[in-house]
Amino acid sequence: MMSMTGKRRRKSAERAIVLVATAASVILGGAAAQAQQIVVEGNRRVDADTIRSYVTGTASGSPEEARRNLLATGLFSDVQVSGRGGTTVVRVRENNVVGRVFFEGNKKIEKATLESVVETKDRGALSPAVIAADVERIRDVYKRSGRGTAKVSYRTVDLPTGRADVVFTIDEGDKTGIRAINFVGNSVYSERTLKGLMSSSEMNFLSFIKTSDVYDPDRISADLDVVRRYYLKNGYADFRVVNADARYVEAGEEAGWVITVTVEEGAQYTVGAVAVDPRIPGIDREALDGQIRAQVGDVYNAEDVEKTLVGVTNEVNRQGYPFAQVRPTGQRDRATHQVALGFVVEDGPRVYVERINIRGNTRTRDYVIRRELDLTEGDAYNRVLVDRAERRLNGLGFFKKVRFSNEPGTAPDRVIVNIDVEDQPTGSFSVAGGYSTQDGIIGEVSVSESNFLGRGQYVRLAVQGGQYARGIDFSFTEPYFLGYRLAAGFDAFYKYSDLTRWSRYETTVYGGQLRLGLPITEEFGVTFRYSLYNTELRVPNTIKRPYNDCSVAIPGYTAVNPAGTIDPASGRDVGGLPAYPNCAFDGEASIALKGQQGSVLTSLAGVTLAYSTLDNLQRPTNGFYGELKPDIAGIGGDSKFFRVTGDARYYKELWEDVVGFVRLQGGHISALDNQPLRITDQFFLGPSLVRGFAPNGLGPRDVGIADARSNAIGGTTYFGATVEVQFPIWGLPKDLGLKGAVFADAGTLFGYDGRRNFDVNRDGFINGFAPGSGCNYTNFGASAIKVEPECVNVRDKPTIRSSVGASILWNSPLGPIRFDYAYALSKDEGVQTALGKVGKDQTQAFRFSGGSRF
Repeated sequence: MMSMTGKRRRKSAERAIVLVATAASVILGGAAAQAQQIVVEGNRRVDADTIRSYVTGTASGSPEEARRNLLATGLFSDVQVSGRGGTTVVRVRENNVVGRVFFEGNKKIEKATLESVVETKDRGALSPAVIAADVERIRDVYKRSGRGTAKVSYRTVDLPTGRADVVFTIDEGDKTGIRAINFVGNSVYSERTLKGLMSSSEMNFLSFIKTSDVYDPDRISADLDVVRRYYLKNGYADFRVVNADARYVEAGEEAGWVITVTVEEGAQYTVGAVAVDPRIPGIDREALDGQIRAQVGDVYNAEDVEKTLVGVTNEVNRQGYPFAQVRPTGQRDRATHQVALGFVVEDGPRVYVERINIRGNTRTRDYVIRRELDLTEGDAYNRVLVDRAERRLNGLGFFKKVRFSNEPGTAPDRVIVNIDVEDQPTGSFSVAGGYSTQDGIIGEVSVSESNFLGRGQYVRLAVQGGQYARGIDFSFTEPYFLGYRLAAGFDAFYKYSDLTRWSRYETTVYGGQLRLGLPITEEFGVTFRYSLYNTELRVPNTIKRPYNDCSVAIPGYTAVNPAGTIDPASGRDVGGLPAYPNCAFDGEASIALKGQQGSVLTSLAGVTLAYSTLDNLQRPTNGFYGELKPDIAGIGGDSKFFRVTGDARYYKELWEDVVGFVRLQGGHISALDNQPLRITDQFFLGPSLVRGFAPNGLGPRDVGIADARSNAIGGTTYFGATVEVQFPIWGLPKDLGLKGAVFADAGTLFGYDGRRNFDVNRDGFINGFAPGSGCNYTNFGASAIKVEPECVNVRDKPTIRSSVGASILWNSPLGPIRFDYAYALSKDEGVQTALGKVGKDQTQAFRFSGGSRF
């Protein structure tokens, strides 16, 4: 029997259910009534309940607010909300649905790029307002890509399904770029100098082949950072870029961007004091002092500060303090314009790198980025090493953007390092052509990739062809060999050279080289090399080039001594041999060349020691570059010699944009087996040592032949010096790349160490004497002997050759081109013989070299 308490509980539950049901019916009934009071008209595709929700969902219940909300959806071209008695009437006109979006006339910008900026999409709502905004977006893309006069229009094509295609028609117009770059507030460095630091340039008559005049905000930002670093490197510690304004000017044919950069230079500072302040007990202070790059009295240089920071940081880490932080301090004395530099070493927070996230690299592999870092997951976090990694990644040239950022890790002592990058194209295909006075008309087709397969490897294949030279080169470099900062690579090459204009022979060289480069410091590096190559020397002997017909007669061309002709020196019959010197009057190679025709295999190991403090490898203005290359041949092969060459250059900016440099070069080669050197192993020099002289135009020569050109036979020792001053050409914009130069060269080549006698007549005698009896030049001459001399009559004078001259240098978009005009001040004038004056240096006043890329 149910208790009274249970009955009361059941009745209470029943009353609650009735109340809930009643409330629900009231709510639902009210909503239905409200829905019945909103009438939707004109809709075809959009559901009426969806339209009603915009009316009932307004906060204020205002018809105007409902109308605005519906128009904001982009689904309707017109909306009217009105009241009719107790009913709200919503009358709409629906937009068409977009079928497809098309682009016409776009050749310079890809379709994918345009699709990414327009908001009108396939199967989306067709809104005239959105399309009109898309037209401006497309124009802005063209404006930023250097075509500000581009015209964009659109049309819609109605389809029977109630949809409409949208067609954007583009007239790309002519290229418009940066019309002017103006600097305001600069007085120390001219506007010309500051523009020269920037990779962005102004438009000029070369705009049809260059892209540096296209406005790119990211590139402008990077350029201004280069300008800032230039000032800080030269002592202007207070320098700052106040403002950089980019304004597009609509002016017909003169339309373009005008960049105005306002700067504050401040005063130039010198280093008043410099010291390391280690605040951690036990640190070896002397070792830290050895990492200081700046010295008291030096002009303040921010790059020296950065290098000192890295050096001290690495030294502290080596001493076992991974959490130590190196903090630079600088106290400026604005009265004396001095900076007191300090490097405080203190124990930092024990923060570890929890994770390194690399984002945005669609092509470059993660490990290529990670290997540029000096820290990894689990290491102590160090800001100096992070900044250094950022500079390294920016210097690779693989990325358009590199940005480092941090975020907290899963614990207070953990930090997450984020590296955001944006890949950029790193491959190039080029067709180059040009002319040089040494190689004649030349051409080259090359393909190169500096980030091969995203692995950071460098690959290049080039094919050259020309009037007097042709060849092929292939190079491959792995910058991180076996996971270490070792640049390993190999080269394979083939080159044919026709040297008959300057001498009387041709060479073909083919082979390969292995390389392993080891950077010791940022300035000093060592490269180990092994080369194996074959050199073929050939003396042409045709009717057009009869350079060997005194030894091998050309039938029907070479005159032959009549039978019964007696050599007065030896008393032997020389009948039937080419008549000498007649056969040599049209040009004849030295017997030193004839006697060494054929192939020579060289197996060579060497080292390159290079030291550089140049501020710019391509266009240096300050700094030193030195190179020493010892080589030893004889690890197999035919050649056995030791060779060493050196080259040193010092650049100094004398005045603004006026750069002087001094160059010293030299070399020596000696045989290792006490045997004469092969002629192909010796040095042959000309304008590369002293301008004003022809290729192979100076050094030891064979004067024992009746050839006015007197064949160069090479030397074992050379040295030379150059002084040159380069300066801008007044009145021409700097970005044209034109400069002038004046120079003075001096140098010499001497020390022939090759064979001096050859049995070119193949009769078992050397000038009529038994082999080994030596050569006696008093026993023969043009009137005394009727056959070709078989001894090399060497004129080997260590005469100092010198010249002065002027040059025009053009760092054009088509490649570097140089014109040199030199006047020889001193030279070897040769010797007078019965055959005329022979043995003199061959000069060449004008020299042109260069190439083009198109």
